[in-house]
Amino acid sequence: MTKFSNSKNKEYDLEERTAKFSEDIIEFIKSIKRDDINRNIITQLARAATSVGANCCEANASSSKRDFRNKIYICKKETNETKYWLRILAKYYPESKEKIRVFWKEAHEFHLIFQKITNTLDKKKV
Repeated sequence: MTKFSNSKNKEYDLEERTAKFSEDIIEFIKSIKRDDINRNIITQLARAATSVGANCCEANASSSKRDFRNKIYICKKETNETKYWLRILAKYYPESKEKIRVFWKEAHEFHLIFQKITNTLDKKKV
């Protein structure tokens, strides 16, 4: 499993963190009443947010360094898509803006982590 150190020098499991993020997003969107406008937004958010964790797991089980890099790159792309759908949902549900902002911040942190990983791998020419 991929473990990283945070600023307090504690290790955390990125797979677990992305899985928890997926679970929290699912819990949140379950509470939203569906209508014709938000149905696709919610579906797209669920797909993108859960894909981050799934691809993180795939990266950790990759068969090569190149496969690992590709899966991490997908994590980064899915994280960006998640941020996009969160932005749209925040506009549609201003009453949930603060909760959505917390999700957006976590997604942004994932983006920075995955960007750092891909940058490091690119320097090593994987």
